[in-house]
Amino acid sequence: MTVARHYIMHAKEGMDATLETALRAIADAVRPLPGCEGVEMLRDLGNERRFVLIERWADVDAHKAAGAMLDKGLIAPMMAALDGPPDGAYLDYLIR
Repeated sequence: MTVARHYIMHAKEGMDATLETALRAIADAVRPLPGCEGVEMLRDLGNERRFVLIERWADVDAHKAAGAMLDKGLIAPMMAALDGPPDGAYLDYLIR
């Protein structure tokens, strides 16, 4: 059963390009991890500081296991660019 893990993030003022770069690096690192079925990154057309990252996983356990494999050095640049913690959730696909 494929699940989605989504994150909604807001960049600090003037840090949207930095956040975008950090998210691209994270997406590139996540894609080859076992159980990952894809990654999408979107930016809000009405708010250039708002990003959505959607990861598709074989299941929740695959996502959690992959977290232990991810280079933690990739997280620091993202966290430095964020204006508050990301909002995240696991989602079931109803239509695809």
